[in-house]
Amino acid sequence: MDRPNPHRRAVLSALLAAGVLAGCGFHMRGTADFAFKRLYLGMPPNSPMAADLTRAIRGGSDTIVVRDPKDADALLDVLEDNRTKTVLSITTTGVVREYRLTQRFTFRLRSPSGQILIPPSQLILTRDLTYNEANALAKDYEEAQLYRDMQRDIVQQLFRRLTAAKAA
Repeated sequence: MDRPNPHRRAVLSALLAAGVLAGCGFHMRGTADFAFKRLYLGMPPNSPMAADLTRAIRGGSDTIVVRDPKDADALLDVLEDNRTKTVLSITTTGVVREYRLTQRFTFRLRSPSGQILIPPSQLILTRDLTYNEANALAKDYEEAQLYRDMQRDIVQQLFRRLTAAKAA
């Protein structure tokens, strides 16, 4: 009696998986094609947002981030980048039960000559955070994590909008 070949089974399984993924429309993310090849970010280079955006641009496109606006084909102006924490609900005794975290990011993209490539646009993300004084340290960590997740989401949305921008 013939024994099944484990190598053949692995190859067939890989082909089947590839066929299923191809059939559902799955495809790997490729390199984005920006209308500009050199981008200046109008934010402090050591800020977490600038670091995440620079990493996304380097990893997902052939565009480079430049430090001098004179070297850029496009300039990203950050008009607002702030975080707020508001009370969403309180208990009958006046203790906070839930917060709403909000991150607002307003930007525009322009050419060095001043032509607007993307008019002022605002990205607003919110997350709700339950709160319990007994777990204050854990809730502080959860809040920081939620802000990091919102920042990553803003970077992804901003990346997609930069991809859609047309050249001057």
